[in-house]
Amino acid sequence: MKQKILWRLSIIGITVLIAVVFFLPNTPLFKFMPEWWQKNMPNKGIVLGLDLQGGLHLVYEVEGNKAVESSTERFSFLIKETLAKKKFQAEVKRNGLNIEISPSTNEISDLLKETYPILERSSEGQKLLLKIPSEEVKKIKDNAVDQALETIRNRIDQFGVSEPTIHRQGENEIVVQLPGVKDPARAIKLVGDTALLEFKIVDDEAAIAAQLPNSISPGDEEKVLAEFADKIPADDEILFEKKVNKETGIATKFPVLLKKQTMLTGDFLSEARVNLDSQFSEPYVSISFNAEGAKRFEDITGTYRQKRLAIILDNTVYSAPVIQDKISGGNAQITGSFSMDEAKDLSIVLKAGALPAPLKMLHNVTVGPSLGSDSIEAGKMAAIIGTIAVVIFMIIYYRLSGVIANFALLLNIILLFGAMASLNATMTLPGIAGVILAIGMAVDSNVLMFERIRDELRAGKTPRSAVDSGYHKAFWTIFDSHVTTLITAAVLFQFGTGPVKGFAVTLSLGVIINLYTALIGTKTVFDLIHLKREVKQLSI
Repeated sequence: MKQKILWRLSIIGITVLIAVVFFLPNTPLFKFMPEWWQKNMPNKGIVLGLDLQGGLHLVYEVEGNKAVESSTERFSFLIKETLAKKKFQAEVKRNGLNIEISPSTNEISDLLKETYPILERSSEGQKLLLKIPSEEVKKIKDNAVDQALETIRNRIDQFGVSEPTIHRQGENEIVVQLPGVKDPARAIKLVGDTALLEFKIVDDEAAIAAQLPNSISPGDEEKVLAEFADKIPADDEILFEKKVNKETGIATKFPVLLKKQTMLTGDFLSEARVNLDSQFSEPYVSISFNAEGAKRFEDITGTYRQKRLAIILDNTVYSAPVIQDKISGGNAQITGSFSMDEAKDLSIVLKAGALPAPLKMLHNVTVGPSLGSDSIEAGKMAAIIGTIAVVIFMIIYYRLSGVIANFALLLNIILLFGAMASLNATMTLPGIAGVILAIGMAVDSNVLMFERIRDELRAGKTPRSAVDSGYHKAFWTIFDSHVTTLITAAVLFQFGTGPVKGFAVTLSLGVIINLYTALIGTKTVFDLIHLKREVKQLSI
């Protein structure tokens, strides 16, 4: 008997010690710990959620139709290459989600049927129409959401936000919660930038190129596009380069006539980093391509010598240097009067990759730190008042046994916070509610056992026998109630989002720990009381 009690005491002591070690980073004592402790021992603890420390709550819709259009454009480009290689004289153009080929021949139709069996084919006079089937369209849209989710997560990880919440919602929505963000505008731009990097040839030889204005004011882009809409060659487009005067800070835009064909994209990037210009100490982004990208870049610069190669990000021209000679090694630079933060963010989105489709912001809610502070204080006050009320009630109603129940309650709280800290859980307002509910369940378990013990004492049993019998008879009642609560928490975790999941985690941990403290913690104290002497009357 004595050995069993010692074993239980050892287990309780070890679990309490582990819980304290994990929770220590959330206490002021942690900063006084030696450096080796802070480096090698748990150093994260419980993180405050969005509703407690403030931050950003964003909901985006992934525009899946744009991803389908991009796939259609890509098929259109591949079909052009395929027909050119086979020396077929046919015009290929994209019209919405259809690819039109005219004139069409049986040889062209058979070739494309064999080369691109996934595309649906139909005829319209002398035209052959190709389009992506509806099943594949659904798959493209679904993949676009998954890819966007992963891209956003990579960007946020590199941005350095602590404990972000990023998850899919519904069919095509993404929820992003960023606790503790101090610069919301910068974070929103980082998340929402499509970051589509393209390299295109500047068409300086077209007649319209000389007619374009030298510079325009930001906001006049639509006027320029409308003015020259009928003069732009079919294979060309007008984009704009932005430059900022270093002395005045005034931004100016320059229309640039480009070939529509994308020579190279950011899909082939292997690295993007910020460097400083040695002459003016201005930041720029240095990019490196992988092996295939480096080969393509070398071929492009070798083929188009003395032409300008535009570096385009999200349809904005950042620079358009003249290709003097073939460039080997797969390295390039993106310049554009960046601030250091802008250059860093650009390197982050380039490394994380482009979004497969644009994002449309549906909700943008900024939670201020003051509101979070008020929530913390309100939660603390609720927990303190509730705990004190329970402690006083248990002592008045159950006397010494009530003190033992309060010991189990303290043990429950210590282990609960230690367990949450070990999981680096995020504490939210619903999480605080889960903690308070767990405290209530801890007391409820002891009430069930104490009432059973009282029944056994009324039946004439000795205190030791009454305690043993009371715990034995209450066990399954307590166990069943906790298992049903645990099942409910599991369902909430599986189908809930954000704060609901936080509540479910806290409740689950509280249920498991409560079984431990109620059935082992208090029983060990009663066994210790009865160990040294025969108790004739139990204070209950």
